[in-house]
Amino acid sequence: MNGVLIPQTPIAVDFWSLRRAGSARLFFLSHMHSDHTVGLSSTWTRPLYCSPITAYLLHRHRQVSKQWIRALEVGESHVLPLDEVGRETMTVTLIDANHCPGSVMFLFEGYFGTILYTGDFRYTPSMLKEPALRLGKQIHTLYLDNTNCNPALVLPSQEEAARQIVELIRKHPQHNIKIGLYSLGKESLLEQLALEFRTWVVLSPRRLELVQLLGLADVFTVEEKAGRIHAVDHMEICHSAMLRWNQTHPTIAILPTSRKIYRSHPDIHIIPYSDHSSYPELRAFVEALRPCQVVPIVRRQPCRDYFQDSLSPRLSVPLIPDSVQQYMSSSSRNPSFLWLLLERKLKRLRTQGVVFESLEENADHSQADRDLKKTKNENLSGELEKQPSHHPLKIKKQPFLDIRNKEWEGAVPSSESQKMVTVLTAPSGFSVHLGSTDKEFSSPETGEEISVGPYLVPRGDNAGSAATGNPRAWMGQDSPQSHSSKAAPLLAPEYRGLAVKYLLTPVNFLQVGFSSRGFDQQAEKYHQPCS
Repeated sequence: MNGVLIPQTPIAVDFWSLRRAGSARLFFLSHMHSDHTVGLSSTWTRPLYCSPITAYLLHRHRQVSKQWIRALEVGESHVLPLDEVGRETMTVTLIDANHCPGSVMFLFEGYFGTILYTGDFRYTPSMLKEPALRLGKQIHTLYLDNTNCNPALVLPSQEEAARQIVELIRKHPQHNIKIGLYSLGKESLLEQLALEFRTWVVLSPRRLELVQLLGLADVFTVEEKAGRIHAVDHMEICHSAMLRWNQTHPTIAILPTSRKIYRSHPDIHIIPYSDHSSYPELRAFVEALRPCQVVPIVRRQPCRDYFQDSLSPRLSVPLIPDSVQQYMSSSSRNPSFLWLLLERKLKRLRTQGVVFESLEENADHSQADRDLKKTKNENLSGELEKQPSHHPLKIKKQPFLDIRNKEWEGAVPSSESQKMVTVLTAPSGFSVHLGSTDKEFSSPETGEEISVGPYLVPRGDNAGSAATGNPRAWMGQDSPQSHSSKAAPLLAPEYRGLAVKYLLTPVNFLQVGFSSRGFDQQAEKYHQPCS
């Protein structure tokens, strides 16, 4: 089990044993691999924070109730309460971990200093360009994925390992190819192979659903005989399976992994394609961040003294604020309604006002987006037709699959429809949308709506990216950062509730550091009539 209870805090990451969780009250999930979800099941009844893709998979495949899942947008900072009175908060920022779909690193900032938990990750220099890391802030504790933290283990880059796989397949032009994978991860490698060899990649229905969600190229199918590359479970690749496959058609198997695996058949090939950072990559990452201490995530593989020359001076252990101590020592049963309400108020501040959209302009933009998508798809199809192929593939990038149905509504991006929370009456020719960044679910104690996570819609200025299925193009609905005049005149009497006032208050007017009651007072003050 790879998970941690962060000392002197109520934070637990990838740790799901409530019996041993002690004073942990805030639970975070880095990704959906089984060694990070031990103990997490449909009986879970605590708020759980993760990325939107992980949120979907968690509900879909682990049957965790939606009311406990808090999907936080990757690349954004989120303020969460650390007590039940609103005195202490922390900021958590999610950073893409380059490991598997939905995997993230967590950057925690609060009274305890700054803590970075990498989860499983494959380092790339672009990570250091993330706004949350490039500001030169001091990392006090770095929880590091040390899976490959061994100077004797030499690993190629993912690009080089992919080239080795391509060359191996080229040497067997008449063979079927079995790629042994875990249930999640390396989907982009399959896409690359499909495009390289102009063949469909055969997947299980469950994995096909995942690649459609990711918006990869339309090169995947469940038809067994449609293509020569088949993605199978890594446990299926064994001596008896190789004998069976080769009886019907010449076959080779490829295991893209850095793990040491015994080859039970000469047609099984192990290529060191890894989703974990190599030792030189770990060295570069730590040297760039210069944390005060490094804590290994994989306890059976300690880091030894590999990073001692790259550390900053240690700091004293912070004192735990009284309100946080009371929260940590309170009952470990379900969170109180007061805490859930405070959590909701803090999240509500992410909504940045009102979006005014002309009905005519809206229709024009929609038609322009459709035309742009059509043009891109035609261009891609035309390029493919110029190349000889026994399996002409559609290389269009699929937008995120619209999977908002009875089982899951709105927790992942959808390319075809957008849901606005509230529509107010506005001057003629305009519609006023209160675009919430949070998907609402019901509290089991009161039946009141509580916030579960960001509702994702395509940004208007990134239509091209959205059309290509780029996950980074999906963000919270844009809205004005400030107003030249107060929004109070727009409020009809029936809409003067505090919730609507929050939505109509610019973010820069609300000052961080107030209690929840203080935020209410600020919103009321903003909407007082001008004297």
